Amino acid sequence: MTTNGTPSPPSPPVRVGLVAGGLGAYWPQFPDLLPQLKRSADRVSERMRELGAEVIDVGFISDAQEGAVAAEKLRAAGCDIIVGFLTTYMTATMLVPVAQRADAPVLLINLQPTESMDHATFDTGQWLAYCGACPLPEMANAFMRCDIPFRSVSGYLEDERAWTKIGRWVRAAGVRAALRRGRHGLMGHLYPGMMDVSTDLTLVSANFGGHVEVLEFDDLRVRVEKVTGAEAEAKRAEAEKIFELDPSVNDDDFAWAARVAVGLDRLAEDFELDSLAYYHRGLDGEIHERLGAGMILGASLLTARGIPAAGEYELRTSLAMLIADRLGAGGSFTELQALDFQRGHVEMGHDGPAHLAISARRPLLRGLGVYHGKRGYGVSVEFDVKHGPVTAIGIVQRRDGRYGLVASEGETVDGPHLKIGNTTSRVDFGCDPGEWTDAWSATGISHHWALGTGHRVAELRDLADLMEIDLVEVRP
Repeated sequence: MTTNGTPSPPSPPVRVGLVAGGLGAYWPQFPDLLPQLKRSADRVSERMRELGAEVIDVGFISDAQEGAVAAEKLRAAGCDIIVGFLTTYMTATMLVPVAQRADAPVLLINLQPTESMDHATFDTGQWLAYCGACPLPEMANAFMRCDIPFRSVSGYLEDERAWTKIGRWVRAAGVRAALRRGRHGLMGHLYPGMMDVSTDLTLVSANFGGHVEVLEFDDLRVRVEKVTGAEAEAKRAEAEKIFELDPSVNDDDFAWAARVAVGLDRLAEDFELDSLAYYHRGLDGEIHERLGAGMILGASLLTARGIPAAGEYELRTSLAMLIADRLGAGGSFTELQALDFQRGHVEMGHDGPAHLAISARRPLLRGLGVYHGKRGYGVSVEFDVKHGPVTAIGIVQRRDGRYGLVASEGETVDGPHLKIGNTTSRVDFGCDPGEWTDAWSATGISHHWALGTGHRVAELRDLADLMEIDLVEVRP
């Protein structure tokens, strides 16, 4: 994602391990078959790269021995997803070892050369190039008996419907990898009384992988103290290019927010953070209270750069925001604000970090005399998510400690907004807003979630499959 032309640092490309194969007994019988199948494999490799993937192509295998060699190469490569291209009939012994050793999700693809054979002219060798569907049930049976999860896409080589599905699986594998490799900062302490927000840190690694870095607000304080006047002024100038400034913005508060933003940049860099959740109450205007009140500008800038930051110590929501960002959906920190039964809208947003790349207009900085329910004062971000398709994305923690995804697709629409420094959006879920709210709450979702652009349930369903967790879609 980008904000006003400023690119986010690129995420590492998805590492796709590609192996194509067919039964070697055919090659001496039908000399033209193997060259044709290899051309198809080269085209698949090319299309994978067009998806933005780093392709580890171990070539074409013709028997179980070559399959074992390919398995070792892909195991060593550390792939995010293994794609097995069934070009014609091949035995399960050729691909099962690849799946067993790779420690990565497996996608089987069956893409025949064209939409249909020329039945009047084809001989057996030409038919066999269209026979990739033949081994798919065999693979499925063997994989299930070996307790190896898999998924498949069948189509033809230039079938855009099939490539749309393949692209979703590849993107989902990239999100899974970002979670498994991620470093997630948790700074401060729990907002008092929020039982839903409390997170067992071990459960993050158990469900998603990755590492939770426990931070103190003093880790931010010492970095803010070292910010020079020139650095703070440069950050302020950056903010003035991005934001519209409301007359309510106090100059001292703005200068402080810019200084804190520089400190946040250093914090994220020093701890190599991929996400951040934070909260600190503080008392009587001391430094930690001032830091907490000065976070929203810098946290929004971090979020726009692809390092999502969530307030109120909402670790699971910062992870949901990371998922949304890596899907290209943005993902702003969000909660329920009000229901408009007259217009049929759910009003949602927050006075916390926003993903500036998905704002409907130039985002506004507004000065606040008080943050609702929190100590401190300062500047906050006000915007409305781009009007059009959106998806609410949350992570729910079940009683047994398992995580699940919760999602609901709607449309952001026009309407009146409060001018209180919140990221308020009006969402039409196509039903009575009260019914939607009851159904959404019944999932066990916590106080906050991410609101991202686009309808993303299909992508989230693929992600849930790869991560072996549940997805609950709310559609009352």
